[in-house]
Amino acid sequence: MVKSGDPVEQETQLKYASLVANTVMLSNVADLTEAICAMATDRHPVTADLVACISPYLREHIRPFGRFSLDMADLPKPLPFEVAL
Repeated sequence: MVKSGDPVEQETQLKYASLVANTVMLSNVADLTEAICAMATDRHPVTADLVACISPYLREHIRPFGRFSLDMADLPKPLPFEVAL
């Protein structure tokens, strides 16, 4: 919600909202990558069609204007790029 009529403040608030959305999507990419790699390790079929059906941009059960708690010490594991589909 943009509370100010100041165009500079409005632009800043929109940029922060974008930053939060992008951060959530990055976290989802890391989680999805970990899940797909675990499936491949367990010898479940991971196909290009399966991967095409998932999206890091989840739109259900998200409160875009809610409170977010970030633990900056809780870093995600590095993404393994050696897994090929």
